[in-house]
Amino acid sequence: MAATQLGKTEQAAADADAGDARFRAEVAGWMREHLTGRYASLRHRGGPGDEEADPALRKAWERELAAGGWTCVGWPREAGGRGLTIAQQVIFHEEYARAGGPGRMGHIGEGLIGPTLIQFGSEAQRRRFLPKIVAGEEFWAQGYSEPNAGSDLANVQTRAERQADGSWRVSGQKIWTSLAHESDWIFVLARCEPGSKGSKGLVFLLLPLAQPGIEIRPIRQMGGGAEFNEVFFDQAVAAAEHVVGAPGEGWKVAMGLLEAERGVSTLGQQMHFAHELALVVQTAQRNGRLADAQIRQRLAQAWSGLRVMRYNAMRMLGDGAALGLKREALIYKFYWSNWHRELGKLAADVLGTQADVISDDPAIRPLQQLFFFSRADTLYAGTNEIQLNLIAERGLNLPREPRPAS
Repeated sequence: MAATQLGKTEQAAADADAGDARFRAEVAGWMREHLTGRYASLRHRGGPGDEEADPALRKAWERELAAGGWTCVGWPREAGGRGLTIAQQVIFHEEYARAGGPGRMGHIGEGLIGPTLIQFGSEAQRRRFLPKIVAGEEFWAQGYSEPNAGSDLANVQTRAERQADGSWRVSGQKIWTSLAHESDWIFVLARCEPGSKGSKGLVFLLLPLAQPGIEIRPIRQMGGGAEFNEVFFDQAVAAAEHVVGAPGEGWKVAMGLLEAERGVSTLGQQMHFAHELALVVQTAQRNGRLADAQIRQRLAQAWSGLRVMRYNAMRMLGDGAALGLKREALIYKFYWSNWHRELGKLAADVLGTQADVISDDPAIRPLQQLFFFSRADTLYAGTNEIQLNLIAERGLNLPREPRPAS
């Protein structure tokens, strides 16, 4: 009996492996067939530090993905997704990145606000917004960070005042808003209870960006791009039906959204990192820097660090990637951001003096972009210091250090 059961288990595992192999071949084949012609120029473009790469064509690519059924692959079928298993989602993100799939213009919609509406939104909100995200027809920006708040997300000064008709008037400012100038909607965390502080008294609102009372100003970076923006709100309107959750419970919704951020797409991020590492290796081979023993050692450390990152991500996703920051997820941002920053330093050192002057040479420019943008990795989405505090308090259950009296 035990031997029979063992045989069935082995057969099931073999069938699953064969099914995964067929699915991997399906994704790879679709990418080979479709990432060609007008879309060929998008290969390996549009990632962090390169978000200004042909946004109109990348939006068209989103619709191409949608037509093939390759958007929102992890969403449940009732929400318009494909309901893929975790293993299949990992395969999709890996093969997408391996083929050079461009940075997703729909990432904020698909990876952040969509799952948040699935969990916290009303049925009417899901009907209104989810199909447009799946179809690649509406694009979203994230209104979280504010000036003078640093990494303290709860230090929200943007105000939302409820009107007699149930709508909300929003005034304040958000900053470092990725691709706001290319987006149709923005979700905003605002303070709705006068006198409240920290995570209390907040509301989570959905606002159309094309309306009076919203001004978007680009932030020009030292690398030349302007993918980030300041967004100013002056009595901008959010409709009554566009409150997610209850007024005063915005923090709960905001935290649910951030938990969704550390999901299966991290494997795709790692494939992009692998592509960047390969570019660094190729450059070192081409310009002779491989003769430097320290460069060889740092390349080996980068390679092994990327493998550690993958193993931790697989462990993080091992129980189905349910929302909730487990210990494995708590360390993930701290680990990858420091690894990537070191890769950026390595890229600049491999380039040598070629790194010192902005270049349009396709053999130089990507590594310069890697260096510039990776400098910010340990700052945005929570600084190193904030990440270590979270690990101490939530992972190790250490008591919070008392703050001195003001």
